[in-house]
Amino acid sequence: MSETTTTPATRPPEPDLSAITAEELRAYRDAENRWRASGTARAVLGEPDPGAAITWQHLALPGRDLPVRVYRPVAAGDGADDARTDLPLVVHVHGGGFVGTAAQCDWTNSHLAAHLPALVVSVEHRLLAPDSPLANAADDGWDVLRHVVRHAAQWGVDPARAAVFGESCGALISALTAIRARRAGPELRAQVLVNPVVDVTGTMLDHPSIAEFAYSPTRALPQLRFVQRLAVPPGADAAAVSPRYADDLSGLAPALVVVPTRDAVADHGRRYAEQLREAGTPVRLSEYPGAKHAFLTLPGVEPQAEAARAEILAFLRAALAT
Repeated sequence: MSETTTTPATRPPEPDLSAITAEELRAYRDAENRWRASGTARAVLGEPDPGAAITWQHLALPGRDLPVRVYRPVAAGDGADDARTDLPLVVHVHGGGFVGTAAQCDWTNSHLAAHLPALVVSVEHRLLAPDSPLANAADDGWDVLRHVVRHAAQWGVDPARAAVFGESCGALISALTAIRARRAGPELRAQVLVNPVVDVTGTMLDHPSIAEFAYSPTRALPQLRFVQRLAVPPGADAAAVSPRYADDLSGLAPALVVVPTRDAVADHGRRYAEQLREAGTPVRLSEYPGAKHAFLTLPGVEPQAEAARAEILAFLRAALAT
C-alpha cells in the first residue's frame, strides 16, 4: 500500500524488464509507487476533488487483509463525511499490473465520489510478481465487491446500485468481476473499462495496434511481454483470466469501453467491445484520437483526460440512478 505524502519523491528509471530479478522488481515498484503517491506526482496525476474525503481501510478477506482506498462525498459546508446510507457503489481497480497504486487515481475517483455522488472503493490489489499471478489480483477485485455489497449497511451503500470500473490491467480485473457477478451476483448496473487489456494468452500481442505502438509513444511491448510472463504460470489456464475468451459474454452489465487511439492495446478494447455487442450486452465504444495509454490518470499532460472523466461520470450517473 502506498500512503499519499507531500514528501518530495524522485521517479525511478524503468528497469530492463527482460532481465529483472524478483528483488529488483520489488525495489522498483516500491520506489515507483512512492512517487505515484507523492505530492510531486500531483502535477502529472492531478489534484483530488475537495468534495470527497479519502481514506485507506483494510478489509478482512479470505486468507488475507487487503487495503482499499475509499472515496466518500463530504457534506456541504462542514467537511464531514456525508451521512447518507444509500449511496451507489463503484468498485475501482487501478492499472499497472506489476506496478501501481490506488493513490494514482485520486483525481478521477474523488471526482466521481463527489459528483455522482457515490462511494468509490479502489482495490489495492496484489501486484503481478513471480509468486503472484493474475488470478490473485482477479480474486482481489471480486472479493472486494462481494465484501462491500454483503456489508452494504456498514458502508452506507445501496447494494442494488453497484458498478465496476478499471483501467488497463485493472480493466481486465473489472471485466472478469462483471462476468463473475453475472454468474453469482450481485447484479451490476454498469462496467467501465478504460484502455483495457483483455487477453493474456498467446494471442495477447497479435493485434495491429501492438505493432504500431510497440515502442512509441511509450515502450509498451517490453511491458506487455513482462505482464504476459507474470500473469499466467506455465500450465495454468490463461483463458480463465482473459475476458476475451470467456465462455459467455451475454447478459453482462452495460459497458463503456474507453480507447485511446495511440495505445498498443487499443485493439484489445475495440475487439472486446465487438464481442460484447455480438453477445447482446449493451456497449458503448468511445475512442479518444491521439490519446495514449493511461491517459485518464495523466490529466496534467493529457488534455483529453478531463473529457473522458466527464463521459465516465455521465455514463455512471445514468446507470446508477435510482
